[in-house]
Amino acid sequence: MFAETPEPPYVAVIFTNLRTENDDAGYLAMAERMDKLAAQQPGYIGIESIRNADRLGITVSYWGTHADALRWKAVAEHVGAQQLGREVWYQSYRTRVATVERAYGFDR
Repeated sequence: MFAETPEPPYVAVIFTNLRTENDDAGYLAMAERMDKLAAQQPGYIGIESIRNADRLGITVSYWGTHADALRWKAVAEHVGAQQLGREVWYQSYRTRVATVERAYGFDR
């Protein structure tokens, strides 16, 4: 359910977005492709994503370093997906990048 993460510090890229009603099938296919491509990148740790009925979504990807996250942003196929997102799939979005300094949890 949750991305397995190493001991901090590591980087979280928090992508909050509001989807349009355009091309749901294309969006889902691209999201799956980007998940697989991200997992092949140096420094990739994991990803968590959720979307509600109002089409608001949050995806958090985890990276070893800020440089790893920046390299992912610049991968050519990812750049193409970003452009399609602005043109077709997103009404709006915000990206926030943070260093995780402390992490803890609970599992039953």
